[in-house]
Amino acid sequence: MREPYFQNQLVTLYHGDCLEVTEWLTADVLVTDPPYGVNYKSNMDRGTRTNWHEKIKGDDSLDARDKVLDFWGVDKAALVFGTWKIQKPSATKQTVIWDKTPCGFMGDLSIPFGSAHEEVYCLGRTGWTGKRQGSVVKAQMLMSSDRDRPDHPTPKPVGLMETLIQKTSGVIADPFAGSGATLIAARNLGRRSIGVEMEEKYCELIANRLSQEAFDLGGI
Repeated sequence: MREPYFQNQLVTLYHGDCLEVTEWLTADVLVTDPPYGVNYKSNMDRGTRTNWHEKIKGDDSLDARDKVLDFWGVDKAALVFGTWKIQKPSATKQTVIWDKTPCGFMGDLSIPFGSAHEEVYCLGRTGWTGKRQGSVVKAQMLMSSDRDRPDHPTPKPVGLMETLIQKTSGVIADPFAGSGATLIAARNLGRRSIGVEMEEKYCELIANRLSQEAFDLGGI
């Protein structure tokens, strides 16, 4: 068994490829923001941040996402981020819309409508809980001007991740941990979580954020 990169009472983080480091498969619920297969590269003004213009590893195809879902199976609950630009997972039961407004309305500037949402695919049948609600969840995206925004190209707000996690029960898995929003949200809710991150610089970022005494409400 591989030694964790970081571990405390609630969070265990591994550095490596999630298709090889498979301890996350022991969890009850999958909550993750995988590569979308769109070769994303941010064009925002990066200021003093260094990683915003880097391409995301594995983002040239849906292979990583689909292999992880094959590993996970069809029974246990999963919340998987995505975009209308790509094919959703075949076992999707519901699509939650993350309404990011107000935001910068990104997208094709040749048309008068900007993109202000992302999709979250719900899969599986066990591990869900909570009162039934509509499929649109509002949470403002992290802006380039936000002082506490982590140095990562595709951040997700911790508050959004808390909202999603509260609809599930059990241990949380995030095999594409990024800079830690899922793990931080789970910790804030007193939930155990297991994360895997391929890039060591982001493992370091996650460990630093989780080591802070105050609960962090920043992004992924």
